[in-house]
Amino acid sequence: MAVDHIRYDILAQEALRGVVQTVLKDAAKNGLPGEHHFYVTFDTRAEGVRMPSRLLAQFPEAMTIVLQHQFWDLVVGDTSFEVGMSFGGIPERLTVTFASIKEFVDPSVPFGVKFEQIADAAATAAPASTAPAPASEPVAEPQPASEPKPPRPTVAVVPQSANETPPAASDDDTQKPASGGEVVSLDRFRKK
Repeated sequence: MAVDHIRYDILAQEALRGVVQTVLKDAAKNGLPGEHHFYVTFDTRAEGVRMPSRLLAQFPEAMTIVLQHQFWDLVVGDTSFEVGMSFGGIPERLTVTFASIKEFVDPSVPFGVKFEQIADAAATAAPASTAPAPASEPVAEPQPASEPKPPRPTVAVVPQSANETPPAASDDDTQKPASGGEVVSLDRFRKK
């Protein structure tokens, strides 16, 4: 199999993160149009993410925020966005980096993307669908005859039924919507 020196998987993820950035910039400038609203799931321990310690204790790995009714001062930069939200009646300010986003969903249309953390996948040097190496082999030892396959991120469009009603969001709503959609891997579109 040919080695992807261009790394289309990384380019596709970065392009989709650009879509999220563009949508958030528009929402910051013009507000949310129509019934659009966003569920943003992010890695709470990622570099650059800033949030109160009480929320980090409650969500030590990942957190989903809802940008719909009760948020304010959305500021979108080149690498992150900041937003004011209320959690349990207490106003807080969050900083979320685009690299930390695991999932972005707009259930009103429906549109959604799941991101694989490339840094984590690159550390394993194997696609997520590959079985782990046997314990008897050293992990750091390179394979002499072939180059390892680059990790392939899961970039998914998460469709939802047009009749499905999204769950109502509250000021401390941190659950992502249930979706009956199909996760589509980039491999599906590759020529075989």
